Amino acid sequence: MASKNNGGGTKLSPAGKAAAVIVALGAEGASQIYKHLREDEIEKISLEVAKLEKLPPETLQEVVEDFYGLCVTQKVISDGGVVYARDVLEKAFGPDLAASYMDRISSAMQTVPFDFIRKANYRNLMMMIQNEHPQTIAFVLSYVKAEQAASVISELPRETQLDVIERIAQLESVSPEIVSIVEDVLRRRFSAVVSVDMAEIGGVNYVADIMNHTERATEKYIFDELNKKNPELSDNIRKLMFVFEDITKLDDMTIQRVLREVDSQDLAVAIKGSTNEEVRESLLGNMSARAKQNIITDMEYLRNVRMRDVEEAQQKIVNIIRSLEETGEIVISRGGEDEIIA
Repeated sequence: MASKNNGGGTKLSPAGKAAAVIVALGAEGASQIYKHLREDEIEKISLEVAKLEKLPPETLQEVVEDFYGLCVTQKVISDGGVVYARDVLEKAFGPDLAASYMDRISSAMQTVPFDFIRKANYRNLMMMIQNEHPQTIAFVLSYVKAEQAASVISELPRETQLDVIERIAQLESVSPEIVSIVEDVLRRRFSAVVSVDMAEIGGVNYVADIMNHTERATEKYIFDELNKKNPELSDNIRKLMFVFEDITKLDDMTIQRVLREVDSQDLAVAIKGSTNEEVRESLLGNMSARAKQNIITDMEYLRNVRMRDVEEAQQKIVNIIRSLEETGEIVISRGGEDEIIA
């Protein structure tokens, strides 16, 4: 139905009409509507409400009546089917207005095949179809967004890429029954893929692993920005990047440098609570005979140490290691790509 002019001669946009309905419902009614909207929809409509100037009563009445007609149309179609709805609506609103309502509601109620895939991460889509026949891959990709299809095709084997492109170009009409069958199969497969993906991929541990393999300039930039936006998350990632047990990966000179910064009481508690014999030997083996004996003596006098205190002491040592690395006083090797030249 075409937009109707208000008293000022301007047309209301669909969002403007929604805002007008919200205003007409009043604060309490509007609050109930807002409960069923997404945040972005609430923001958009609220902005339209704020921009909405005073409407003539006749314009507001037209918008509300239009809204009411659409609501009635959707309910009648849902309850009694299209043929029944058309008959009821024609008697209620007349043939022209009924046809307009039917067209608008029918269009809104139509679902696009494979809509759930269009909202998916392309990696999940790739996992679902990568082992399918090229014809099936082409069929599915013909329903997804262009950028999704491009990402998937770019990761297919070279010999498959051209085959899939040609098949997509040659696709013609497919019976609704075939579309429905393939959609049902992929929907079940998609649910399984997403469950595995959510259980095994991502999270803070995965980010920490990524950061452990990131070159230092990028790491510094990410943490500098993350500290501004989400300092708690930044701290959680840092804690996972170098754990206490990783001390065994440090060379003797680095451990000796670290030990000069560590409080003897924290060291005694950290070693006392460690179940990793290799870590204990790495730390005690890099102390002077006197310092080693003092720590051993302190450990003997420690009784009923709480695990929380142990973890806190070990984290203090880890923080010292991270701090020394950030200032460039020590270097922590991060695998084969992080070559260290003596």
